[in-house]
Amino acid sequence: MNKKFLLLGLSSLLTFGAANTLFAADHFPSAKVKQEVTAKDLIGRWDITMDEDGKSVPSWLEVKLSGYRTLVGYFVGVSGSARPIAKVNFDKGKFSFAIPPQWEQGTQDVVIEGEVSGTEIHGTLVSSEGKKYTWKGVKAPALKRTVTAWAKPIALFNGKDLKGWKALGKNQWLVKNGVLTSPQSGANLISDQKFNDFKLHVEFRYQKGSNSGVYLRGRYETQIEDSPKDAHPSSVLFSGIYGFLPPNEIAALGPDKWQSYDITLVGRLVTVVANGKTVISNQEIPGITGGALDSNEGEAGPIYIQGDHGPIEFRKIVITPAK
Repeated sequence: MNKKFLLLGLSSLLTFGAANTLFAADHFPSAKVKQEVTAKDLIGRWDITMDEDGKSVPSWLEVKLSGYRTLVGYFVGVSGSARPIAKVNFDKGKFSFAIPPQWEQGTQDVVIEGEVSGTEIHGTLVSSEGKKYTWKGVKAPALKRTVTAWAKPIALFNGKDLKGWKALGKNQWLVKNGVLTSPQSGANLISDQKFNDFKLHVEFRYQKGSNSGVYLRGRYETQIEDSPKDAHPSSVLFSGIYGFLPPNEIAALGPDKWQSYDITLVGRLVTVVANGKTVISNQEIPGITGGALDSNEGEAGPIYIQGDHGPIEFRKIVITPAK
């Protein structure tokens, strides 16, 4: 056969095949070619909701590319801080990784397996005690926002009683001499009102060795802890955004002294002024911290005070929402 005609025939066949594929995809949706899922589809931040014995609890995952081909990341569970992932295994849309236990009971690694499905991920988690849970996740919102004006300040604590607050569990909080007090470890306290962007002023006092925190939108904890002034700054010490952002210095005054935080949160950007010193300046909070109420980062949330880590007192809690 003439070589010229052979090439023309092959060209026509390929064109016909491509045309038929397009025709089938247009007219028969089930015939559409499934798009291959790649590692690029997993890279990013994910807000995760886990089914833990019938209860929805929040988690968070970030996957990044290290070098040419290795996937690494961070994972935040129901409790604890953001934990580094040395390697995320990925193959044909499915992924897995393991991390050592932190505050959990049990000694075996926590194992997470999942699959990318469009703009969502889903999978299972096997805890350090061998319990298996299912979970699903969606892409975390960027939360890029600006504030041009502020509303009037709101006193969230009235100095008289717990009006405007509710305890998660058996309540140990009381008001004595104008001070909101948790005399021992117990329930956490959550404001009835919810907020998006705001400026928050809190004045607090802790005992030696005690620990608490203020959760912004109920998801991002600003740590309150009896940290030595000469300690190396860390995200899990005084004024850090727990597990993510360390302060540039430990500006704590010490136990049994009244201290203050002035916190500005706009989108994901946070500024923390501790006792008059700016220790975190307009830094991005990547995701929820351990102990968050939920992982719905795009929604407004309450102010939430940790009361399960020791005695803590507050004498002023004032919030100024964005207009």
